[in-house]
Amino acid sequence: MAPTPLRRQIGRTGVGVFPYGIDGSVFGWTAGFDAAIEVLDEFHAAGGTLISTADHYAGGRSEVMIGAWLARHPRREDVVVATKIGRHPDAPGLSAASIRAAVDASLERLRTEYVDLLSFDGDHPETPLEESLTAIAELMAAGRVRHLSVSDYTGARLIEARRIARTLGLPAPEAVFSEYNLMERRRYETELAPVVESESLGAIARLPLASGYLRGDFRTRDDLPSSPMFAAALRYVGRKGNKVLETLETISHEVGENIGRIAIAWVLSRPGVAAAVVRAKDGPQLLDLLPSVELTLSRHQLALLDKVTA
Repeated sequence: MAPTPLRRQIGRTGVGVFPYGIDGSVFGWTAGFDAAIEVLDEFHAAGGTLISTADHYAGGRSEVMIGAWLARHPRREDVVVATKIGRHPDAPGLSAASIRAAVDASLERLRTEYVDLLSFDGDHPETPLEESLTAIAELMAAGRVRHLSVSDYTGARLIEARRIARTLGLPAPEAVFSEYNLMERRRYETELAPVVESESLGAIARLPLASGYLRGDFRTRDDLPSSPMFAAALRYVGRKGNKVLETLETISHEVGENIGRIAIAWVLSRPGVAAAVVRAKDGPQLLDLLPSVELTLSRHQLALLDKVTA
């Protein structure tokens, strides 16, 4: 059954999070400054805590917008700020020098003294993991980073990072960001979910609405919005996608909720998933999704969705 608590823990970090996180990838891109502030205000008012971004989103503008909001937030300790490093052109890769430069720049843009959850954004095998993890240990000792996570990692690489960390007494990744939704199940479930379970980690699901496809806003290529934000959804248009949407609609009629909320409720029901980070271009779009936090799908409904997307 879908979980009901409004606050969960990310692995063993002790970080309390709302089942929703805000995906800051649209800030500075399809959402301007005022819209971003509106989304963050609505999110915080609803009890949300997890704000997820990356140093390269909109060339750093996403972090700048979040930083402007944080600067007027009265209780920084109530917010879980997560950012990713490794892909910004000014600090590429995960060498010790790049990590230090990236964190310095992120903290300046975010206007905060520390990052709650810092992610290695993708695998960068040109740098030994020992070097990257040692740099994180130094940043943690200085109070500039609190917890380590990874994004876009394979299960094997995650196991290797945790093994090296244990052997050398260095900080290990405690959470995993991964694309996970009804249309994209295989990689997370086969590679990462077993590691998340065996290592007692927390998974944070990215793109739970499959780049907007699972809201049901478009069903053909002609319906697809021109924004590049939706380009990834092209691969879902077709027979399988239609069957998934039809199943969501069937359940929608049963529970009286829109299909986007049902799609997110499915993600939140999955083992190991601590939160789902959602894109919202404005306050109304965010508020439309929030009710799925309390939505519990029946065993039969979950089974139908599992079957149509297997």
